[in-house]
Amino acid sequence: MSAHDLPELPGVLRADDLVRSADYLLNTQEPSGAIPWFPGGHLDVWDHVECAMALSTVGHHAAAVRAYDWLTTVQNPDGSWPAKLRQGRVVDPLREANHAAYVAVGVWHHLLVSGDDAVAERLWPTVRAGIGFVLGLRTERGEILWARDTDGRPGDHALLTVCASIHHSLRCAVALAEYLDRPQPDWELAAARLAHLICDHETVFADRSRYSMDWYYPILGGAMRGERAEERLAERWDTFVVPGLGIRCVSDQPWVTGAETSELVLALAAVGEYDRGAELLDSVQHLRDPDDGAYWTGYQFVHDVRWPVERSTWTTAAMILAVDALCGATPGARVFTAVPGAAEQSAEGCCDRPVALPVR
Repeated sequence: MSAHDLPELPGVLRADDLVRSADYLLNTQEPSGAIPWFPGGHLDVWDHVECAMALSTVGHHAAAVRAYDWLTTVQNPDGSWPAKLRQGRVVDPLREANHAAYVAVGVWHHLLVSGDDAVAERLWPTVRAGIGFVLGLRTERGEILWARDTDGRPGDHALLTVCASIHHSLRCAVALAEYLDRPQPDWELAAARLAHLICDHETVFADRSRYSMDWYYPILGGAMRGERAEERLAERWDTFVVPGLGIRCVSDQPWVTGAETSELVLALAAVGEYDRGAELLDSVQHLRDPDDGAYWTGYQFVHDVRWPVERSTWTTAAMILAVDALCGATPGARVFTAVPGAAEQSAEGCCDRPVALPVR
């Protein structure tokens, strides 16, 4: 990728700023390909994939591929991954649904950015197995239970943010399957059913409304667009957005976080609110470490302290992806701004039926 193809947001982040941020990810990546939360720390698969996507976005395709190839070496036989790993060792064997699903988003994103069919083909069995595990947690109604424990017992509830993220993953998995001439109609049906529940039956999910993610993830995950998305954003904007600082992670704490702010920017880009997204992303640049372009996880603004005292790779990755979504420098931006199957919608503003997928 040439320099002029790199994402940038004039007045907020230049292309060379993102290059420095990506260098933090590269320097944290382990020889195995794993990308922990911070040097020497643990990781989870969802955040690992987010970091790989950021590397693809800034043109570090080989490093991104190493990250995806590493996933194939630690995947469980049932298609899942342990909830937490550290330097190749399992720290928490719980198997979370959204972790297994999100690999599909990453592989589809890398294909869009790199055009590398061979990598997509090689990773297809990993994606297929992950989605298989996820759908094994589907209830008769269509929501996805959040996890399966080491004894094989499924969780007793579903979470809105998790299911919105899984909806996103299913849509990307369907697009990847179509591209590789391996259509999966059951995945399409599962995504449509999940979108319906997210939009019209939110009470089936456990109440986590104090978390900002439950507010914006139905939009970020592609289940909700149009007027309903705009209304949802307006409803709790003042609850979560702290002018000049970013957004709260939870509504009842004076704590803004970089990743949640960046994800809200992704949701804003998805509904065409580019100016508001740029303003919001600018407001959270106080978390940027000027020494190397990494980002602190959050800021407790009553006590004026960074908390937790860590520079999480996934926060840096989310910033990179948010810039790309706002400026559309790479084809990968469409993973968020034009979720496959979510562009054509009913009058109510929720996913109705899938649209045509990219032609090879």
